[in-house]
Amino acid sequence: MNKSDLRPILITSGEPAGIGPELCALLAETDLAARLGRPLVVLGDIPLLTQRAKSAGMLPTWTQIGSLSNIELTPTCHVLHRALNVACVTGKPNPENAGYVLDLLNTACDASLNGLAAAMVTGPIQKSAISPHWPGFIGHTEYLAQRCGQNDVVMMLVGGHMKVALATTHIPLAKVSAAITQDSLTRTLQIMLKDLSTYWGKPKPVVLVAGLNPHAGESGDLGVEEINTISPVIQALQAQGHDVRGPFPADTLFQPKYLEQCDAVLAMYHDQGLPVLKHASFGQGVNISLGLPIVRTSVDHGTALDLAGTRNMDPSSLFEAIECAHHMDLCRRNAQ
Repeated sequence: MNKSDLRPILITSGEPAGIGPELCALLAETDLAARLGRPLVVLGDIPLLTQRAKSAGMLPTWTQIGSLSNIELTPTCHVLHRALNVACVTGKPNPENAGYVLDLLNTACDASLNGLAAAMVTGPIQKSAISPHWPGFIGHTEYLAQRCGQNDVVMMLVGGHMKVALATTHIPLAKVSAAITQDSLTRTLQIMLKDLSTYWGKPKPVVLVAGLNPHAGESGDLGVEEINTISPVIQALQAQGHDVRGPFPADTLFQPKYLEQCDAVLAMYHDQGLPVLKHASFGQGVNISLGLPIVRTSVDHGTALDLAGTRNMDPSSLFEAIECAHHMDLCRRNAQ
């Protein structure tokens, strides 16, 4: 594969009052684009990015571009200007800039859908600053699914030598059991199996599935979801030739002797699987949206408003997210 054929990876700078602008400046101080052999394009307000970099004592090297169309991009860091709605105060999110944040997402998503970009990597956003502008806004995953016209997406985090996907995402714990049905669980596992094959080159992925209840229900004494919902789905997929195993008690599943046997774990809810992964890799993990027609990765942390305006932050998660998007794109191209 000729590296010169590689399309750019787009990076959204996220909430303008948070650390996104500084993370992008730190990226532009590195040679990551050259090492990957492909262009990296930051999306954001150039005066804001420039001012914040200068205030933090950073010296980013990037080239301004006017459009993603019909442009020969070198394997360096570029920046595509998208204007703020209103002036930004560092550390203080303003809902009037919600449209700006969503415009960054829309631009990157549409360019990826249209083949102008290979992937999009998202910086952290402030949900509370977006929901007044977009009622019901939950997060990147759900918003991008709607933008791409997909009903079913799966959130998976990668880090600490683990891949952990979620059967449910941002819903109250009291609603988790009702949200897990045989149909929803089947779709989630099918997406995992397909994308693990496409993006990680696994011809027959091994997925371990956690139970919902303590001790995976203790044969029904502690809950029947494992008997009525989870086990039948696993058995049906096994009958189709897939290597899906479980349900396993979540308190003992995340051990090396189990993790070494699998390609990914499916947890039933957000705080069942992610504390383990984030303990092992916080600040260096990657959030991935499976089931989309595009490659989308993200940092594993929030906006860190108290650190905005400084360079006292670790950009490792952003760099890992970019490298992961690059890897996923290469695997997808090789599979075609």
